[in-house]
Amino acid sequence: MDNKRYVDKYYLTDVDAFPDSIYCHHAMMGEVIQEHSHQKGQFLYTEGGMVFLRTREKSYYLPARHYIWIPPEVEHSIHPSNPEVIMRNLYFPVFDTDTDFYNKVNIYPVNDLLIELIMFTNRWNGNIFPSEEAKFAIAKAFKLILPELSHTELPLALPYPKHPLLKEVVTFLEKKMADNLHIKAVATNFDISDRTLSRLFQRELNMTFIQYYTQLRMLTALKLLLDSGLSIHEVAIQVGYTSLPTFSNTFNKIIGVRPTEYVKNKKLLL
Repeated sequence: MDNKRYVDKYYLTDVDAFPDSIYCHHAMMGEVIQEHSHQKGQFLYTEGGMVFLRTREKSYYLPARHYIWIPPEVEHSIHPSNPEVIMRNLYFPVFDTDTDFYNKVNIYPVNDLLIELIMFTNRWNGNIFPSEEAKFAIAKAFKLILPELSHTELPLALPYPKHPLLKEVVTFLEKKMADNLHIKAVATNFDISDRTLSRLFQRELNMTFIQYYTQLRMLTALKLLLDSGLSIHEVAIQVGYTSLPTFSNTFNKIIGVRPTEYVKNKKLLL
């Protein structure tokens, strides 16, 4: 079966074919899944690599042992780090009991209990209807329990710059990450004042230069630790850190675990 036809059929027809059903889908991703939306909210957990998910406003980095919640009607595309990444999806209709938790795109770490529940869903595929009372009750409980198991929102996302100059600046930062750039040096390179550049970041992205740059470096480090085979020290240098303790502390602050712990558990996470 042609992969694109399969993806289109799956996303545009199967998920929303029955408004009251909970739809379950486990599959190898293969290629990029182009921009689309659903009438149902989506729980997405992946294995075998990192996934990049793009909405109209932000680019999200979904690493192993984390899940992303995507509310209904949010336009998004999905980009796997490699073709063998496995998606584990549950699509839920809106329930009267839904809280504000379900209205935001967010990434959360997955604890052992949620891992067990995710693996339990592996026996399901396709629609689960309300008439299937036992199965539907378990699937619905999966959604209802998410806020109780997801207290820590992780800032694994970067906003898209729309300003032409800021787009160039961000591209420059991505290419020169190993140089540990400061705002004055970046501003000088683009022949503007650092004050002007600072205001541009704050106005356009609602973040300071250092907030954006730090998150960019840590998200890049996360991908390198997962996919590149580089050592922690080599990754630190790649993203501009000469001090390993400083890199480790910053990684822990942004990602929620230290790089040593992440690498130690890497095989389990995949």
